[in-house]
Order: sequence, then structure tokens, then C-alpha cells
Amino acid sequence: MLYDVLFGGSLVWNIPFLVGITCTVVLYAYLIKQLENIKIFHKQPLLFFLSLGLLYAVIGSPLSTISHLSFSLHMMQMSVLYFIIPPLLLLGIPCRLYQQAWGISLKRFSKLIIPSKISLFVFSLLFLLYHSPIVLNAFAQNTVFHNGYLVLLFILSFSMWWPITSPDPKQRLGRGNMKRYAFLSGVVLMPACMLFIVNAFIGGMNNPFLNQSTTQLCVPSQISSANLLLPYPFNTAYDQVAAGALMLGVHKFGIMLSVRLGTK
Repeated sequence: MLYDVLFGGSLVWNIPFLVGITCTVVLYAYLIKQLENIKIFHKQPLLFFLSLGLLYAVIGSPLSTISHLSFSLHMMQMSVLYFIIPPLLLLGIPCRLYQQAWGISLKRFSKLIIPSKISLFVFSLLFLLYHSPIVLNAFAQNTVFHNGYLVLLFILSFSMWWPITSPDPKQRLGRGNMKRYAFLSGVVLMPACMLFIVNAFIGGMNNPFLNQSTTQLCVPSQISSANLLLPYPFNTAYDQVAAGALMLGVHKFGIMLSVRLGTK
């Protein structure tokens, strides 16, 4: 059955999104050729292309649906989307290209920019609420609200990562302040990670994405139970512990990778 779901046409590639990603790559390549003295295979272009490739993999490919079949797969998708892609994409934007874009079109939106610490706290709260039954039931009634919620989280994640991976090195925190900000980030995001681990030890909970009210939101209609697809230990207490641990690990990896790449 897993083979049928993966290759039977129920899970498809998002072609319009792929076209958008391709256009972004072409535009980026054209701009850096015009404004920067760097080659397409240098570090920044490679980071930018890698971030777009990961973005398509977690949103536009069949992995987007498969990730909802277990807690651990879902948290891996969410962690890559919010803790790996934004810093890589920001680090992939050359400073001169960012300054040109800021001066031409982005400066007018400066009053709408939320301070990074506020973005961090708001993101953490919304990320925690995302997995609550009340919010999930609201998503089941309104797909537009669900997609808008995820887009808002994605936008906040860029502001959250800005002090560490800003395209303009002058806007990044110093080494000491960067470490303190990274520690604060880990502490603030801890409740969302611990939600799965605590639930596992107090008896576990059903996969919210495979409940009757939310199945149509995230997975094909013919899939009624993740247990028909994924073997043990998926969708068990072990899976929930793994989900929390994965989020903590990917977030820590994202911070270490961003600091290392940003200081080179």
C-alpha cells in the first residue's frame, strides 16, 4: 500500500511551485551576474540554491504529504522548513544585492518589520499552538487559514534568524551577543519540543493529522490510518519522543551551521 501511495498518483509534485522556484533561480543568477563579482558555483549562490531545493522538497514534493503520517516525519519537515531553510537562504543573498533590493523596493516596508526578539517569541507561541486540537480543528474548517498560518510562521522565521544570518554582516550580532541570542532561541522554543515528549510519557496522543476532522487537510482521502503505511515505532510514544528530539537537534544544528557559515 505504501508503494501505491508513493507512486500511484495520489501524491504529486507541485509543478506551479517548481516553476516559481525555477524563475527565482534564474532571476537570482541574472542579478548576481549584474551586481556581484562572484561565480554561480561560489558559496553564497550554492547556499541560496540549496535552500530553494530544500524548500521545494519539503513543500512541493510528495514528502510534504508523507511527512504528516507520523510525528517524527512531520517535525523533521517543520524543523527543516523553519530552522534550516531561512538561515541558508539569508546567507545566500550577497550584501550588495540585498542593499540594492532594500533601496529600491524594501525600504518602504521598514515600518512593518518586527524586532527579532519579538518575532522569536511570537513564532514560538504560534508554533506551539499549531499542534493544539483547537487550532487543528480550525484548520480543518478553513484551508486558507491553515496555509496563511504556515506562511506567517515562515515569515517570522526569517526575522527570528536575522540577527545571526542577515545578508548585511553589519546587522548581525557580535560573537558574544550571538551566543546569548542562540541560547534564548533554544529556551523559548523548548516548550514546543517538550510537548511531544511529555505527551509520550503521560500516555501519548493520536496523530492529529490523521484524525477524521483533519485528514482531508494534510493527507490523501484514501489514507485512513498511518499504521497501514508506517510500521512500528511510527505513531507510538517512541515516535513522539523522536519528534521532540528531532526538533531540538535540527534547531541546534541550524544555529551551529548558521554561525559557522556566517563567520567565514
